[in-house]
Amino acid sequence: MTVDQWQPTACILCECNCGIVVQTQDRAITKIRGDKDHPASQGYTCNKALRLDHYQSSSNRLTSPLRRRPDGSFEEIDWDTAISEIAAGFLAIRDNYGGDKIFYYGGGGQGNHLGGAYSGAFLKAIGSRYRSNALAQEKTGEAWVDAHLYGGHTRGEFEHAEVSVFVGKNPWMSQSFPRARVVLNEIAKDPDRAMIVIDPVMTDTAKLAEFHLRVRPGTDAWCLAAMAAVLVQENLCDEDFLAAHVNGVEPVRDVLAEVPVSDYATRCGVDESLLRAAVRRIAAAGSVAVFEDLGIQQAPNSTLCSYLNKMLWILTGNFAKRGGQHLHSSFAPLFGSGGVGRSPVTGAPVIAGLVPSNVVPQEILGDHPDRFRAMIVESSNPAHSVADSAAVRAALQSLQLLVVVDVAMTETARLAHYVLPAANQFEKPEATFFNLEFPHNNFHLRHPLFEPLPTTLPEPEIWARLVRAIGAVDDAELDPLRRAARDGLDAYAEAFLGAVGANPGLGRVLPYVLYETLGPVLPAGLAGAAALWGLAQKTAMTYPDAVRRAGHADGNALFEAILAGRSGITFTVHEYPDDFALITHADHKIALEMPELLDAVRALPTTASALTTEALPLVLSAGERRAYTANDIFRDPGWRKRDVNGALRISVHDAEVIGLLDGDLARITTAAGSATATVEVSDAMLPGHISLPNGFGLDYTDGDGRAVAPGVAPNELTSSQWRDEYAGTPWHKHVPARVDPIRAESIPG
Repeated sequence: MTVDQWQPTACILCECNCGIVVQTQDRAITKIRGDKDHPASQGYTCNKALRLDHYQSSSNRLTSPLRRRPDGSFEEIDWDTAISEIAAGFLAIRDNYGGDKIFYYGGGGQGNHLGGAYSGAFLKAIGSRYRSNALAQEKTGEAWVDAHLYGGHTRGEFEHAEVSVFVGKNPWMSQSFPRARVVLNEIAKDPDRAMIVIDPVMTDTAKLAEFHLRVRPGTDAWCLAAMAAVLVQENLCDEDFLAAHVNGVEPVRDVLAEVPVSDYATRCGVDESLLRAAVRRIAAAGSVAVFEDLGIQQAPNSTLCSYLNKMLWILTGNFAKRGGQHLHSSFAPLFGSGGVGRSPVTGAPVIAGLVPSNVVPQEILGDHPDRFRAMIVESSNPAHSVADSAAVRAALQSLQLLVVVDVAMTETARLAHYVLPAANQFEKPEATFFNLEFPHNNFHLRHPLFEPLPTTLPEPEIWARLVRAIGAVDDAELDPLRRAARDGLDAYAEAFLGAVGANPGLGRVLPYVLYETLGPVLPAGLAGAAALWGLAQKTAMTYPDAVRRAGHADGNALFEAILAGRSGITFTVHEYPDDFALITHADHKIALEMPELLDAVRALPTTASALTTEALPLVLSAGERRAYTANDIFRDPGWRKRDVNGALRISVHDAEVIGLLDGDLARITTAAGSATATVEVSDAMLPGHISLPNGFGLDYTDGDGRAVAPGVAPNELTSSQWRDEYAGTPWHKHVPARVDPIRAESIPG
């Protein structure tokens, strides 16, 4: 058997998508190391990437289209039958109820975004309007705040920041910015730099920090309000920056001037002197970068926390400078445009085009005339990942048509009417649109390492077949573009603009048009990259100077560089003053005043911070990231070397009170359900706070044909009713719970 030479690709387990090089043998990945030529990760990778063959060589791959029989079992069918029946089913839903009754969930995992670019063509052609994905469980509150303040997403330049602030974030485990552990170690070792961590858990990152503000679970809003108030009350704001670049400062200053810092420090459990010292360190720093994450984004007051933590860098003028906070270019939008709409049944906020995941069951169940009747799930697993799994399962089972596109028979796929097997991430061209860095922003088109398994298809081909099947485009209209593509990109660009101008209907299905006309002339195996041509043109028009600084003369040159850059490319190079130009407000100033959230700050004195009860006295964080947890594409549990059952972490104090020791079994009970877990007694946990890891409870059939599902599926314990009032994001990190020991005599058998 021949072992292939080292080939570049990328890790697909978190948003960093670090570059790696691999050796393969037959259809397996045999060796993995960091890719030193990757412009962002530069050879860095964490331990999880080294286990990627557990994804590539999973024995639970789907290998044929499946159709559910009336008895609930599945039968294999051919692709032509699957496509024709699915197309007919969606057309019937559209004709009888309207295309807006077809709901879409997904669009790709951490490194699987390219397929989602093509689904949009089918959705627009069928009239589908509503969608959701994992971002609606995490980021929509922050996205709403960002849109109001400056119109785009920001990212801290931690590599150069004098002070780095992590709010509900443990980058030692969750990464999320390039070379995370290297950067964290550099900060910790430099006496002129500092790290501030706001987190109830003594995380690996907190252990490196100069300031650990160990808040009580759920009290982050009081901590952040007190920190912002110290800036105002001690006159630590950058007044020159605020006068020149920020509107709406005075209403914010008035509210923060009234915050009782001492009371709030007591309420959140942080020593007031430590809190003030951390704020003074921020104010004295030459540069500050801030990162918020799921610890606050999936907890009470999450949107308010997103607003308040941005005060730390806005009020101190840490924007548009080296080591500060930055807006950035993007290669493709992660969020939709437009303001806040409302979902059709519950009236939940639709922020950045995403329906809150927590309301999806209510948008399906019942007899409301506008309820969703059909659903497409692509590269996602809401039956496992969305709060209150039982309610999600009931909703999915009630649909008239559920189609799942995935590589494995997931918990969601088991409920589908049709399951379409996709090529996996190493069998097709793929990319991530988590392009979030400044001043250098990077994009990596991964070339396929293997041919797709027989009878599986890459998503672009699946969506193209469905578009053809519903007759959305007269194929003859595409012939001029096909001819132009054979004459080169310049000829194609001219013909493309003419065709779309003459036929606006093609604009609704642009990814399909590109796939059908440009795709066939691209290098072998890269037809699925055709949609990137359109994105490259848009990027070059949006950021012309930054694209040219990166070495690309125009959109065609950028596209050609993407195709050729096997280890990824830098697509924009910004200068620090560009930050102000990237603010979307007409005056290019930050708009600091948000009346709704300032009202929420005023209400904090009477807002409950303890949501536990006598019956459920502990706070469960459901879905903690640990060294041997990853996203749900790692279904094979064999990759874990430690914590193989996903232990319940509990404080020394609570373990003593309840009567638990390391390795004991315990029952966790919440309002939504109960589960059994192995106990790990840990001084990392505060009294009253327990945690379960993400990535467990996935059913998997091992090599001996045995069905296994180690650990607890966290969302069997969460509730869809517990969610943020502004964005609808779930409170996965703040679930009232109780823990009881399971004595040996109570275990059956």
